This record gives sequence, structure tokens and C-alpha cells, in this order.
Amino acid sequence: MTHILAIDQGTTSSRAVIFDAGLHPVAVAQEEFPQHYPSSGWVEHDASDLWVTVAGVARAAVEKAGLHAGDIAAIGITNQRETTLLWDRRTGQPLHRAIVWQDRRTAGLCDRLRAEGHEPMIAARTGLLLDPYFSGSKLKWLLDNIDGARARARRGELAFGTVDSWLIWNLTGGRVHATDATNAARTLLYNIAENRWDAEICALFDIPMPLLPEVRDCAADFGMARADLFGREIPILGVAGDQQAATVGQACFQPGMMKSTYGTGCFALLNTGEEMVASKNRLLSTIAYRLEGRTTYALEGSIFIAGAVVQWLRDGLGLIRSAAETQGLAEAADPGQELVLVPAFTGLGAPYWRPDCRGAVFGLTRNSGPAELARAALESVGFQTRDLWEAMRADWPGAAAGVLRVDGGMAASGWTMQFLADILGAPVDRPRVTETTALGAGYLAGLQAGLCPPPGDFARDWALERRFEPAMAEGDREARYGRWKQAVKATMGVAG
Repeated sequence: MTHILAIDQGTTSSRAVIFDAGLHPVAVAQEEFPQHYPSSGWVEHDASDLWVTVAGVARAAVEKAGLHAGDIAAIGITNQRETTLLWDRRTGQPLHRAIVWQDRRTAGLCDRLRAEGHEPMIAARTGLLLDPYFSGSKLKWLLDNIDGARARARRGELAFGTVDSWLIWNLTGGRVHATDATNAARTLLYNIAENRWDAEICALFDIPMPLLPEVRDCAADFGMARADLFGREIPILGVAGDQQAATVGQACFQPGMMKSTYGTGCFALLNTGEEMVASKNRLLSTIAYRLEGRTTYALEGSIFIAGAVVQWLRDGLGLIRSAAETQGLAEAADPGQELVLVPAFTGLGAPYWRPDCRGAVFGLTRNSGPAELARAALESVGFQTRDLWEAMRADWPGAAAGVLRVDGGMAASGWTMQFLADILGAPVDRPRVTETTALGAGYLAGLQAGLCPPPGDFARDWALERRFEPAMAEGDREARYGRWKQAVKATMGVAG
């Protein structure tokens, strides 16, 4: 058994990657699935779509690699975080569509709890803010709006889980209801300082604790995948939320190391070691990973819209047919136009946390066209990353200098990564293996299986593909970032 199957269940697609014993990708399969928008600011997934696409791509990847189940030593899982599911323990049937991390329906509840003074206590224990982004308020909404759900939950008839738990449940045929520490840390219900579900916070949200999964290390035994799926049982040995998996895949094991992943959203994590740093700039304190019972913490900044802004250009406006077209358009844009796009389609994330905001474009002229909009869309990702970079440097001195490691779909755009280096005024490193989210999940599973080396050795094998050095003049950099800050301020002003 010389290979690892990494499952990467994302916001818009499910992917599976086969890695060999040296953690080189040898086969990839991917399938998109529908998004559901039942109301303004609401985002849902059909839970069966998540499971069916994962099962399909996992089998397809094994077949594409020319392997059999007997060649697979372990399965690793990484997943979109915070997305919330509720299902019947007996039948395995979900009670509602999954409520996606982007969903803002619980903004009013979060506002009320904040007004009642609960946020300081919640932040001190969970590292998170009272925001609809996290699972706790979504789970409360499900229990409040599905007839009889709370009573059934108290009787132990129902199970809550983030996507990893849902996949583990289905892979094991309902034998295992578990999650890992990184996914638990994103629920708003988990005390990350004490590594336990917090009974007081659960009571505040009126969430019965029998709903909750068992929390395990990131490299641990999560049960056996059913034999009927692959031809034999395969152990599930690694689990981490997508951003933490990317942190592992980028080998950010030392305090002060920072990575940023550009998928549907953008998420930057800064390793703070064994210190849980309380942010003064509305960043999140979270668990980077937990191995052998030892917790490593991180500061995180979350941007809700990154790659999704390119999807909007394609699907919403019809300006492009594929994401790859944006780079050529950006290069052709009129340099004299100063369009600024604030992509607050589902609110603004860190460090603003304004779920009520919506997107806006500033600086439009009669000559503005697809090229200028494409450039503004790509630049918005750099500007938002700069917001996180500034907040992290203010929160933790160890982030004051250094290099940003990048990954995710948008990292493939040389134009976007060069603008990112320019607007940060810092080097941006793109690794040779850009499948870092799947790589992190694969590494965790391989570590537990005894197939992969310890973290220090894995870090030494990290390989650079290209470094982007800042080339923009300081005055230009600050002027452009200043226009971005003005646009964000105006957008928040419009939102009230």
C-alpha cells in the first residue's frame, strides 16, 4: 500500500487527489455541483450532492491512477469549513439542505447576542466573533425552524456535523460520528483553549450536546471506509478543515510562517505556535492543527469573495467564458482608469465583519469595460489580502516581516500574484505543488499511516516554483491602497 487518497470537498466542487508515497500527485478527479440561493444572502447545498460527488471523484481518481483499493494505505479528508448539516442518526437522511459558510441568514441573531454582551466571552473561549459565518448560529436556525428537531436532538436521535463529519458518517456507513480539532474550532461551540465542547455556549444557543461529534486529532483513526465503495475497507486517518490543511500542505510549521489560499474565498493563516493570540483587530484565533494531543494555534483572516469574483464575471455578467481569460483582460485594461471593486456580495469578512454590506464598484467612466472590470476584480483579492496582512502585523510582532506562501486556484495567475506582491510590498512564494489543501490532508493521513515523515522532514522537502518580488513604487502602492480603503469605507457607509 503505497498511495494515499485525499478528498477535498470544496464550496463549488468536490475533488480527489491520489498521492504516491513521496506525496507527488498522480491523479486528480473533480466534479462541480449546484449552488442554491433560496433568498438574498442565503446559500445552501444539497447534502446528497456533497456525498455523491465525493464518492464519485474518489473512485474516479483511483481508476485514473490505475490503482486498486489494495494500493491505498489511507484516506485523508479536507473540507469547506463552517457549512452546517443536521441528519437522522438512524436513517442517515439530512433534515434540511446544508447551510453554507457564506450564508448570512443568522445576522439578526448574532447582532442580538452581541448587543446582549456575549461576544467577549465567546471570543475568549472560541477565538471567533459573533458572525453568521460560523456553524453555531446556523445550527440554532435549523433547530428553531425544523419542527420537532430540538426535541429529537435532546433524545439523541439527530447528528450535527460540518462537511467532514458528514463525509466520515457516510464513508463509514454511519459507524463513526467524529470531527477533528480544526473543524470543531470553526463551529463557535468549541473551547479552543481547553479543547472541549463548551456547555455554556451550547446552552446560550440552545443546542443539545448529544448532537455533537467526537473531536479527534488531525492525524487519527476516523474509522474504515466501507468495502462496497472501493472494493475493500480503507482507513480514514487524516482530517483537517481546508485552510488548516493548506497550512500543513504549505509546511507552515514554525511560528511566524504565513500562508494564503485563494479559492472561492481567501483565507490567510499565521502560525502563532502554542500561543493562542487574542486579536485586537478583529481577526480570528483558531487551531492550526493538533497532532499527538498538542495544539498549534493561528491567527486567521477570512475573505468571503476571492475566486468567486471571477465566477461572477463569468456566470453573472457573462464577460468571460473561463477564469483564464481574466489575466489577458487585466493586462489590456486602460492604466489611466482607477476602478475599484469591493466584492462584498455576501458581506465583508475580516477585519471588517460587516454581513450587511453588498458589493460596489467605484470610478466607473463611459470608457470602462470588461478589461477594467476584470482588472478591478483581480486587484480586489490583493487589496483584501493587504487588509489581513496589516491586521496580523498589528496583532503579532512575529508577522512584521517575511514571505507569504500562496496556493489555490487563483495562485496560478502570475498577474494576480505579482499584483499581490506589489500591494503587500513583500515577496510572494508559489510552491511547486499547488494542490496544497489536498496535500495537507494526504500528509496527515500518511503521517498516521506511517507512510510520511515527521513535520520537520516534510518541511525540508517543500519546494518553491516561483517567487514574486514587489516591483511597484512605494508611492503608487500606498495611493492605490488608499483608494481601496476609501471604497470600503464608502461601501460600509451605504450599508449603514
